[in-house]
Amino acid sequence: MTRKQRRLTLIGSAGAVLAVALALILFALNDQIVFFQSPTDITEKSIPAGQRIRLGGLVEEGSVVRADNAEVSFRVTDMANVVAVTYKGILPDLFREGQGVVTEGIIGPDGTFVADSVLAKHDENYMPKEVAEALKDQGHWQGGEGETN
Repeated sequence: MTRKQRRLTLIGSAGAVLAVALALILFALNDQIVFFQSPTDITEKSIPAGQRIRLGGLVEEGSVVRADNAEVSFRVTDMANVVAVTYKGILPDLFREGQGVVTEGIIGPDGTFVADSVLAKHDENYMPKEVAEALKDQGHWQGGEGETN
């Protein structure tokens, strides 16, 4: 084997090892990747039950119902479609109706979104970027230009 052939073999082997390592990393992270969806996306794409997603939108006015066992149900809307959400736990202090929210969880067999975490806005000018973009796309955005952080 000539020097050039050995070098090419070494480079090829290193490339193959890196490709296998990258494939293993992506396969391992596949379960950890969570994509943002709006209520319209969930309705139109018919996302299967049990898939983990991030749902964002506005908490619909008059939809928050609190139970005795720290379970809260509410509806998230993007002004075009609505998704029912249930969450068991303590909500963030800034959670309220008419405000932006991002929830993470799974879609139940009955179509209800079962959240295991709820994130609310952190000041008067904040709305999650994805939620603001979804509202802008549908023509329902009412904020100023610099209000998405």
